[in-house]
Amino acid sequence: MSLISAGQASTQLQATADFLALTREQPDQLPAFEFQLPNGTRIAVWHTGVLVAEPAEPGAQDIVLSSGIHGNETAPIELCNAILRDVLQQKLQLTERVLFLLGNPWAINAGVREIEDNLNRLFSGHHSQAGGPNNEGGQSKERERARLLEESVLTFYQQAPSGQRVRKLYDLHTAIRGSRFEKFAVYPFLHGKNWSKTELQFLKSCGIDTFLLMQSPASTFSYFAAQSCQAHGFTLELGKVRPFGQNDLSRFSAADSALRALISGQPLQFPEFTEADFNFYEVRRAINKQTDAFRLCFADSIENFTTFPVGTVLAEDAGVQYQVEVEGEAVIFPNPKVAVGQRAMLLVKPVSVAGKVG
Repeated sequence: MSLISAGQASTQLQATADFLALTREQPDQLPAFEFQLPNGTRIAVWHTGVLVAEPAEPGAQDIVLSSGIHGNETAPIELCNAILRDVLQQKLQLTERVLFLLGNPWAINAGVREIEDNLNRLFSGHHSQAGGPNNEGGQSKERERARLLEESVLTFYQQAPSGQRVRKLYDLHTAIRGSRFEKFAVYPFLHGKNWSKTELQFLKSCGIDTFLLMQSPASTFSYFAAQSCQAHGFTLELGKVRPFGQNDLSRFSAADSALRALISGQPLQFPEFTEADFNFYEVRRAINKQTDAFRLCFADSIENFTTFPVGTVLAEDAGVQYQVEVEGEAVIFPNPKVAVGQRAMLLVKPVSVAGKVG
């Protein structure tokens, strides 16, 4: 796959308005280039899969839209690429600065979750730590990419105009299996700060009313944004993994409309916040895969947020059994194929946010 010049890349993007295609053609290295649209929006491509769109007079928000952190989660990739295409074709006029990220171009091309490492376990510096389940500190495409994405997000926020600004990062995913709640969000650990009422209301307008409230630091992209960048960061799970061309994008229409409104200054009307309109869960236990003998004791068809009777054996690992311990404990993100040492399943429980939303 031959490299193209900055001029060739700029000409191609302006002609096709298809940043996904350009990224897939140049997964290893895309030269930096810039141009300005007739409506005044400035487009700057920093690296392959990294593009900043900035209106001539940006508003007070700096927004990151990330997709493709896992290469086979194609619906969010298509969704974000369609939004960006309309920006490039001037069908959507930005009022806010937006950083569009295609997370893992190699995995996107291969149609797989990851090439060597789970990219969403390598942020907040985990890409360069010695040891660990991913053998952090070694070399892999995902470690290289995690460093680049961290640097890009920090630079994007640091280059914002001066003044009172709001930082946001929405990392869009789809899950390996179905869910009792088709769309849900992971809200990173906030170290004692309140959950944002405004963000909860905005995400409800995206069609998301179920939230997993994390209780400890993590190596995910959204936690990096929240902790290292002081941004409102979220992992958004919008449905189930499907190949390119097999997504029913009408199922994402609420998220599509809300994100477009957010970045283009369109009015967003929220109902008054009422906890009864949401489903809130917190993590009770994380089950890590200790040996290659780890196996789940339920069918692949079991959906996220499924509950089982107390005492049900959920997984076994070299003679160790993991059982349901309390009423209402639900399974989320079960994946026996993770590397030894990585999280293979979370067990969560319903929780109230009374007094913790501000």
